Amino acid sequence: MGETCVPNQPQRVVVLDSITFEYVTALSIKPIGATLSDQFSAHLQKNFTDIINIGNAGEPSLEKILALQPDLIIGGDYYQTIYPQSTQIAPTLLYEFEHSGQWKEIFMNLAQMLKKTEIAEQVMNDYYQRLDEFKQQMGERLEQTDVSVVRIYPDRINLYLKDSFCGTVLQDAGLPRPPDQDITASEAKTRFDNEIQVSISRELLHQADGDVMFVWTGENTADANLQAQKKLAELTADPLWQRLNVVQQNKIYQVPSYWIGSGPIAANAVIDDLFKYLVDAPD
Repeated sequence: MGETCVPNQPQRVVVLDSITFEYVTALSIKPIGATLSDQFSAHLQKNFTDIINIGNAGEPSLEKILALQPDLIIGGDYYQTIYPQSTQIAPTLLYEFEHSGQWKEIFMNLAQMLKKTEIAEQVMNDYYQRLDEFKQQMGERLEQTDVSVVRIYPDRINLYLKDSFCGTVLQDAGLPRPPDQDITASEAKTRFDNEIQVSISRELLHQADGDVMFVWTGENTADANLQAQKKLAELTADPLWQRLNVVQQNKIYQVPSYWIGSGPIAANAVIDDLFKYLVDAPD
């Protein structure tokens, strides 16, 4: 949106969405205001203490932001519509966000803008160190474990692909993916018009097979989440589902929605699950 003069040591930061909240939290910045009604994942909720709710993601209250007297406002580039108003309140920093698989690049770029590069580098070093430990503990099993990632919506079944957020963590962990999920963002954009996920029909359930499967149903409302859970229950009773090797081997693990996260805190939560389900309980 042009040039923004970012304070050297901002003290009163307001963030406009859960993605930005995760980035700044990982950079040891505690915002004074955020869109806390954005159905945040549990891995972030412990950081809510003393933070003012400024409204819903996508439509934060400019009046509430103004009342907080921030010295910096941060959000994704999907907030361009309110930029003319927000920049009158405080310097407003918007960053480009195409899809969640770009989380590392976005995190480091934002850290540079906020002069927090050293902290970000340490965060990423710790991330890779944990993955090195995971690889060592997996040993020969690592390359023999095809990991399928499936999201159940109320009305469809989606595969998460190679360059999705969780896909990048699996790549960094050295874990292979089933062929129908081992698709790059550029190829997926061309084939499916979506860089990170693709819907499959019941007849294509074999594309969800693997040595292990991580599956989740997280939605933004309680009703939608209930419908997704019903969809999963229907799916598990389907004969085509029951034929899958991963089902017969009982290697399906239901995980929380941080698997569709966008930052290092969620990435470390995914690593926790990799240790829990692939290292600590491999059999």
